[in-house]
Amino acid sequence: MCRHVAYLGEPVSLREVLIDPPFGLHRQAWAPRRQRYGTVNVDGFGAGWYAEGDPVPARYRQAVPMWADESFADVARVTRTRALLAAVRSATEGTAPGASAACPFRDGRHLFSHNGIVTGWPGSAAGLAGLLPAAMLLDLPARTDSALVWALVRHRLAGGATMAAALARTVREVASHAGGRLNLLITDGESIAATAYGDTLTYRVDNRGVVVASEPSDDTAGWVDVPDRSLLVARRGEVSVTPIETAATEEP
Repeated sequence: MCRHVAYLGEPVSLREVLIDPPFGLHRQAWAPRRQRYGTVNVDGFGAGWYAEGDPVPARYRQAVPMWADESFADVARVTRTRALLAAVRSATEGTAPGASAACPFRDGRHLFSHNGIVTGWPGSAAGLAGLLPAAMLLDLPARTDSALVWALVRHRLAGGATMAAALARTVREVASHAGGRLNLLITDGESIAATAYGDTLTYRVDNRGVVVASEPSDDTAGWVDVPDRSLLVARRGEVSVTPIETAATEEP
């Protein structure tokens, strides 16, 4: 159910991260190697990135597979950034189609992606929806389980939680109300937070920066697998991994 990747580091083109690697996100749209659920990710894609001096990220999203969009290859070739988040989508049954349903979702400086599923969607959503203000429910970017999970994260961020705390608390909430596979990924252009909860997650740090991804984009050394039910926080040159159960989730 979807694949995603985030990068922080020295300026790179989108193509260097998403298309050029032999097993990068572009290939994962049609031939993922570690995906445990589903076989392809052809229900849309999206990429978000940060331009120098602008804290609000740009996005490019489409309802077609990444490899079917010739324009994106050109955009990716000439667009350079120090931070990006991108995803390819395998839609949960019963969720909305279209580009608006494709991650990454955006709010202010944040980009967010969900790789997984909320068990029992949409029937299981009632309890989760009750945790949100009505205005946030009316502002969902799409009728999808991922958009609801994003609203829960946004609610925690608005309450003053850090990105890591917002992800950890949201995973706990969704797990207790419905269950599911909850690999979440978020960045603000300065750091990355992610969860491994039901699907694969890996990272690599080198002299250029840090990559956090659903699966390795090549077979070179340095990739580190994240244990299931873990919370990851990454900055340039630094990654920490802790169990979700013990992660701090207090809000100011």
